[in-house]
Amino acid sequence: MVHTGDSQDNTQQVRVGVLALQGAFLEHVNILSRLPNVIAVLVRRKEHLSTIDALIIPGGESTTIALVAERSGLLNSLKDFVQTKPTWGTCAGLILLANEVHKTKKGGQKVLGGLDIAVNRNQFGSQIDSFEAPLNFANVTTSDTDLFPAVFIRAPIITSINSSDVKVLAKLEHNVGQTDASAVVAVQQGHLLGTAFHPELTDDDRIHRYFVQIVTQILNEKLKHAKT
Repeated sequence: MVHTGDSQDNTQQVRVGVLALQGAFLEHVNILSRLPNVIAVLVRRKEHLSTIDALIIPGGESTTIALVAERSGLLNSLKDFVQTKPTWGTCAGLILLANEVHKTKKGGQKVLGGLDIAVNRNQFGSQIDSFEAPLNFANVTTSDTDLFPAVFIRAPIITSINSSDVKVLAKLEHNVGQTDASAVVAVQQGHLLGTAFHPELTDDDRIHRYFVQIVTQILNEKLKHAKT
């Protein structure tokens, strides 16, 4: 089920917003719409944020997404949202969630922040340097023969982890150009999830299911505390 974010749904389903300003947002919506007990909500205005339980910031062009968000009056509301609400950034979304970004375009990169990491923007080169790499992904894959087919398109890389609260979920399994196999490509810090690749460009919905599990757990914990 997909909503525009203009009305509140009274069901008990988890409402996951997808930032729909630029990039691969429809691909996320398509996967979310297949998951049980999930309503996908297109987020384009700041009032949409009050109707959702969690947010996905898709891949695309990070400077463009930030610029459109700022011009539409959404940027500051997004910064507030990601401080407390479950948020997952994929590729460009990871860049926007990072506290520190390198290899930016002239003029720098506006970010939302939240993840205590540093990233290199566009680590692997141009569109023609895109590649797929099978990954072991914590809490998602179960063995070396059950890897996740990660798609990297003009992807960032996580160059440093600046807090013990940041949990590494996946690393490259082999060298790619000048990037070592040990390079970190997925992390979690509490309610924030970041992946350098595009899970939405595969038929594998396991990481989306994992994110929904994070959201559900946080909602259940809040409900439990509210009752005590």
